[in-house]
Amino acid sequence: MLNFEFKNPTKLIFGTGKIAQLPQEIPTDARVLLLYGGGSIKINGIYDEVKAALASYEVVEFGGIPANPEYEVLLKALSIIKEQSITYLLAVWGWFGH
Repeated sequence: MLNFEFKNPTKLIFGTGKIAQLPQEIPTDARVLLLYGGGSIKINGIYDEVKAALASYEVVEFGGIPANPEYEVLLKALSIIKEQSITYLLAVWGWFGH
C-alpha cells in the first residue's frame, strides 16, 4: 500500500434556521461556488435564503447537477473552480424541504 494522507473537512448542517448561520461558517474572503441540483431549492425558497445569507460574498452558481453526476459534470465544476479562483464549495439541496 502506498503512503498517503487524506483530509476531508466536510461539514453537514441541517435544520430550521441554519441557513442564517452560513456567514459564520464561510471565511469572509471566500469566493463561493454554490452547487445545487435540479432547482427544488428555487421552488421551496431555500435558494433565496442562501443568496441573502451570502449577500456579502462573491458567489458563482453551478446548478443542474444530477444526483449521480457523470465525470464530465465534475470536470465542468473543476473548470469553473479554476477559472473563477473559487476557494469555497457550498452544496445546497432542497428535497428535505424547510
